[in-house]
Amino acid sequence: MPSSSASTTDAGKPTAASGGVQSLERAFDLLERMADAGGEVGLSELSASSGLPLPTIHRLMRTLVACGYVRQQANRRYALGPRLIRLGESASRLLGTWARPYLARLVDETGETANMALLDGDEVVYVAQVPSRHSMRMFTEVGRRVLPHSTGVGKALLAHLPGEEVRELLARTGMPAATERTITTPDRFLAALDEVRAAGYAVDDNEQEVGVRCLAVPIPGSPTAAAISISGPAGRVTESATDRIVPVLKEVAAALSAVLRNTAP
Repeated sequence: MPSSSASTTDAGKPTAASGGVQSLERAFDLLERMADAGGEVGLSELSASSGLPLPTIHRLMRTLVACGYVRQQANRRYALGPRLIRLGESASRLLGTWARPYLARLVDETGETANMALLDGDEVVYVAQVPSRHSMRMFTEVGRRVLPHSTGVGKALLAHLPGEEVRELLARTGMPAATERTITTPDRFLAALDEVRAAGYAVDDNEQEVGVRCLAVPIPGSPTAAAISISGPAGRVTESATDRIVPVLKEVAAALSAVLRNTAP
């Protein structure tokens, strides 16, 4: 969230551009920059990335530390604080609530289980699901965390990241094989991401679980990296079914994107 231009630099005064409070805008901008940097940064790094002077950043960080949203490490760098966990958990629950009607539409139109997932650090976390009505159906527990390299949602979430960032993530997580079809090398995975970008959707073809096929698309313009998917038995989620399902996935993702982007006034 870039800082908006304003007619005053006094902390707590309304900004001319947005009618908001400049110090709040700057504080949230710093928190987002910290998250983008992996959760821990130095003041000079924040100053370089935000363009704000060091005294301003120091004042804002002191306030965030006092409130528990940031903590100062022994090495004098700053890290995201534990008080953010409660906010994040509540926001994830709300996100799942907003998503369920759209996932229910996916189930109605495709017949398969629908999921929504976020990229949280180096992992994919499932935040909402509506199950298929078929007696044979897929089930992924909400809150489950998986590595992105073996899932359709993981591919959809990573496809638009720079290749070097993807390689660094894979180096941190490793690429264990869940099945004999799992992609286990960075070069093959990056090639798969090229295919995702070209096709506009991602496929997990027996890579996370034998007999299961998953189709996924990112939610465009989402405030946080998010994707939706359908999953079902490979015998039902066939190539011909893919041609029918992918347009529905993209349409629902666009509708959900509009809702997520307009939740804030």
